[in-house]
This record gives sequence, C-alpha cells and structure tokens, in this order.
Amino acid sequence: MKLTYVLLAAALIAVPASSFAQTTPTERHHINARKENQQDRIAQGLKSGQLTPRETAHLENHQVAINKEEHGMRATDHGHLTARDRHTLARQQNRQSAQIYKDKHNGRTDPGVAPK
Repeated sequence: MKLTYVLLAAALIAVPASSFAQTTPTERHHINARKENQQDRIAQGLKSGQLTPRETAHLENHQVAINKEEHGMRATDHGHLTARDRHTLARQQNRQSAQIYKDKHNGRTDPGVAPK
C-alpha cells in the first residue's frame, strides 16, 4: 500500500515538472517573433541611415551568435528549450534590443543615405 502511494506521488511530481521544462509552441512563437522584430529594427535603421554599416554589421553578427546559441540549446534538449535557456535568451535579446536603440540614437549616421 505504501509503495502505491510513493509511486503515485512520484508520478504526480514528475509529470508536471517535465511539461514545464520544455518550450511550448506559444513560447517558440514568442522567441521567433522577438528575433524577427529585432531584425526589422536593424533593417529599418540601415534603410533610414540611423545605423552605419559598421553598427549594422556588429548588430547582425551578435544576432547570428544568439541564433547559434539557441540552436545549440535546442539540440541539447531534443528541440526544446528549458526555462533556464529561455531566460538566458531573453536576457541576451534584451541586451541586443538596448544596443539597437543605443546605436540608432547615437547621432552617427550613414553618409551614403540621404536624410529625410
């Protein structure tokens, strides 16, 4: 009888824990939407001349590094992200977002783009 309770308790603990540890389709959509939004911001800054080619290259390279890290995280967990992975990626995307803003508003412009 005690063994039954122990097994039942273990099953009740293990099932929710495993479901919270993996990326849901909604979270995956959020991560992808965030990456797309930041790519759009970089492209807009380049087009408007707010970003210099050097700033754009730096931002693009950092975005590629974040994408590679995400890919590695997913490969480690059979295509899923753990809560810690999502937290790490969100923190990196927050820093990238701040850097995009900073670069777009630093007063440097691309001399090859006519002002509007």
